[in-house]
Amino acid sequence: MLTTFQSLMIIIVIALVTLFTRAIPFLIFSGQGETPKYVVYIGKVLPAAVIGMLIIYCVKNVSLTKLPYGIPEAISIITVASLHIWKRNNLISILGGTVTYMILIQFVF
Repeated sequence: MLTTFQSLMIIIVIALVTLFTRAIPFLIFSGQGETPKYVVYIGKVLPAAVIGMLIIYCVKNVSLTKLPYGIPEAISIITVASLHIWKRNNLISILGGTVTYMILIQFVF
């Protein structure tokens, strides 16, 4: 069990690290007029790479040889992709896919 002092110190350290990591880009790029090209490139490709990595992580333990053969996962992925193409809203896409998946595994499969 942590003491009150230890808990407070952990909270302070986490808050400072969070503040520092959020402030670093402003400190590094504050004197420059234009954002470096590699930062712009990373900003364009990183979101898609992270989403791809999350999809792979989410389906890594799906068995295609046992019931339900990955059907709930496939339907949910299709739902997310369809909602995103239709609405272009990350929150709606993620929420729709999550709700679809939960309904499928709780009531259908």
